[in-house]
Amino acid sequence: MGNHTAVSTFLLWGFSSFPYLQSLLFVMIFFSHATILAANVSIMVAIKLTRHLHTPMYFFLCGLAFSETCTTVVIIPRMLVDLLSDSKTISLPECATQMFFFFGLGGNNCFIMAAMSYDRYTAIHNPLHYPVLMTRKICFQLMTASCVTGIVVSLCIALIVFNLSFCDSNIIQHFFCDILPVVCLACDYTPYHEMAIFMLSAFVLVGSFILIMISYVFIGSIVIKMPSAKGRYKAFSTCSSHLTVVCMHYGFAGFIYLRPKDSDSFREDMLRAVTYTVLTPLLNPIVYSLRNKEMQIALRKVLDSTHRFIPQMQALSSPSRRGVGAAISHQELWSEGPGVSSEPCVRLPNPGVRHWEDEPPEHLALKASGT
Repeated sequence: MGNHTAVSTFLLWGFSSFPYLQSLLFVMIFFSHATILAANVSIMVAIKLTRHLHTPMYFFLCGLAFSETCTTVVIIPRMLVDLLSDSKTISLPECATQMFFFFGLGGNNCFIMAAMSYDRYTAIHNPLHYPVLMTRKICFQLMTASCVTGIVVSLCIALIVFNLSFCDSNIIQHFFCDILPVVCLACDYTPYHEMAIFMLSAFVLVGSFILIMISYVFIGSIVIKMPSAKGRYKAFSTCSSHLTVVCMHYGFAGFIYLRPKDSDSFREDMLRAVTYTVLTPLLNPIVYSLRNKEMQIALRKVLDSTHRFIPQMQALSSPSRRGVGAAISHQELWSEGPGVSSEPCVRLPNPGVRHWEDEPPEHLALKASGT
């Protein structure tokens, strides 16, 4: 390595270029992160507790919400600490770990969205065979394949990047360990490494996007042939939320990772990176909630249950109510409120309502996520 000094720690320069905005950025990003966590956790809880949402579409949505929550947890807490701290150092192993989890979860998100598009295609194209084609086992296999693919690709990228030799400068012009700001600090970064990283990134972004587009080409050809306008509208509305999220996700990520770059674009790329680390995860649950009446109803039921449960627990934990609380009957604790079931443990099956594990009727295929 000649006279080069090996680097063992990095400095995340991040928003240090904007010293007067750091307090404002901290407040905005903090509340955005809190909103992301609350929204995604609410979606997961609502899907878990609402039996008629136990379908493949909502299974994948729950997986996407969990994956996006983990993605933001990898980046945003560290960003918030650095905004308030004078020391913005990060060790080489910490940087490698952050990069591995961020890109692994990001790849997982891409392939989950591809699985969601296949689910919509199957529901519209083959409504009678939909229960056979999208069983619980197949959905778990698709989710597992998405996770494994993301992990393998991310591991390959991390091994390529951190097998390079870092020397002299240790300042990363970013708020997290992104690929280009890190490799530009390497002494032996070659076009071979650049091509390998580009191919892996393209495999995730372009590969999953092609799978999504294939599904929607077939969906479009099926919907166009439908005789009634109402049927066409209902079929397209089933996919509207997913298409919106796909456009946001791939638009921002593709613009950052698949376009030609140079070292002078670091500052602009850092600002754009806020869109897919903060803005996109913030908008995704909002899109799925605002355009989905079933999800809105499920979220209201969860909120109603929470509003009823908290005062009851406060009353029971109050010293003046302990004696009275011991005498409260099971029926009183679980009395039915607006939109809340009075059956906490065992729910008898309703022959008029079918779920994932039942054989759904034909109209399950056209159950609209936006109606």
